[in-house]
Amino acid sequence: MADLVGVLGSVAPAGRSLGALAFALESARLIEAGIECRLLNLADFKVSFADGRAPEQFGDDTGKLVAEVQGAGAVILASPVYRGSFTGVLKNFLDQMPVEALRAKPCGVLAIGATHHHYLGVDWHLRDVLAWFGALVAPVSVYLCADDFAAGEPNENAREQIRQLVGTVLKLRALSGERLGPAPLAARRR
Repeated sequence: MADLVGVLGSVAPAGRSLGALAFALESARLIEAGIECRLLNLADFKVSFADGRAPEQFGDDTGKLVAEVQGAGAVILASPVYRGSFTGVLKNFLDQMPVEALRAKPCGVLAIGATHHHYLGVDWHLRDVLAWFGALVAPVSVYLCADDFAAGEPNENAREQIRQLVGTVLKLRALSGERLGPAPLAARRR
């Protein structure tokens, strides 16, 4: 299993979101020698709609991808802005996760939009979902818009923000597995 998994929550053709997430994983390799990174572009896999079955019961990539995220040391979730929030494909993928998959797991949020209008939409909504898991989310996310890219690649300012996010997520791995506070409501068994 990878030390750091980047999940691109989009089924659109490859673009700025993929470039930003790929740069994040490249940055991790420069920050921490020997780190194993894996990029999961949800456009490349078949993930079933969440219907209450366990992920491994589907005859597609769902179980394998959930296991990859669950086994990762840390996760960066990247999403373009769709209707002021993160994508439905990413939400569906997260709906497939058991609470243990992200509980106390370091996570970073990377959002990409056309303009600055929705700069907190993905952050707020994704943090709500990650709180359900009890994930250990970096305190600040990265939001990039068209101005942060040159020829489809993140510009230097965007790269610095991404490097800082990745550095924070990697530092949070030191706390990974620690039960910080009570178990999230979703994990409490009666």
